[in-house]
Amino acid sequence: MNRNNLVLHAKASIERGSKSFARASKLFSRQTRERAWLLYYWCRACDDLADGQDHGQGMSEIANPEKTIAAMRMMTARSHGGEQTGNPPFDAYGVVAQECGIPKKLADDMIDGFALDARGWRPETEDDLLQYCYHVAGAVGCMMAIVMGVSARDHEVLDRACDLGLAFQLANIARDVAEDAEAGRCYLPRDWLAAADIDPERIMAPERRDALIALINQLCDMAGEYEASARVGAASLPFRSRWAVLAAAGIYGDIAREIRRSDGASLDRRIFTSKGQKLGWIVKAFGQALLNSTRHDRQGLWTRARAV
Repeated sequence: MNRNNLVLHAKASIERGSKSFARASKLFSRQTRERAWLLYYWCRACDDLADGQDHGQGMSEIANPEKTIAAMRMMTARSHGGEQTGNPPFDAYGVVAQECGIPKKLADDMIDGFALDARGWRPETEDDLLQYCYHVAGAVGCMMAIVMGVSARDHEVLDRACDLGLAFQLANIARDVAEDAEAGRCYLPRDWLAAADIDPERIMAPERRDALIALINQLCDMAGEYEASARVGAASLPFRSRWAVLAAAGIYGDIAREIRRSDGASLDRRIFTSKGQKLGWIVKAFGQALLNSTRHDRQGLWTRARAV
């Protein structure tokens, strides 16, 4: 499949899989937008393969998760080396990796996160949680920054890009606590659960609902800290990329803020933001991108240098 057709498939994938990201991506220049779509297409496909989903919907059990992860690694390695795999999302990754010089380690780091899920991993500590968030989202943030023109050696900006991925994933985890519990998963650290007197095998127990809501709010607050840090990195990007990143940060950040305001409603229904809220952030982010004056100290925040 040629590049133009891969771009069309990638565009359809992001429009189906994430309306928030699809809307924000329209702010990029054409070249950056196409590359962002190609990268998303591969990320979405890997996520779906790992969870037995279709664009994030309908989670099902994978018969042989280790074999699935091994196939994912093999196809990613082949496409990174410039080979055609015949699998469009992986070929899309190969195109953007070749065009932008994405280090293979970042792709491997992302797949390592899916491998953790495949073996039924659960975080023991907050550090474990943040390492997981790095693997499945922070590494993607770094790859996206490189797609936008950031050097793979610019570690300061890549740390901020990683922060945005962490913010997004923390919001995802906060939103999906009930859905994950139904699927037998829990991303709340065991030491958090112990401190809140919540049985890790019965986190949805009605008598501990208020304690669980407090932990969800803690996730949302963490997401806000990493979102604030990520905004600093946007200052190093070209204007249109900066605008897109700030819009995405606001749009996705609103998910965490809505969960925080919902007082536990996220345990009963899926929280989402409206089309009007998304459009509002596109307008607001334009002004923020023009001012380009965000400052935020990363002191005390987790850093990807601690990833294992």
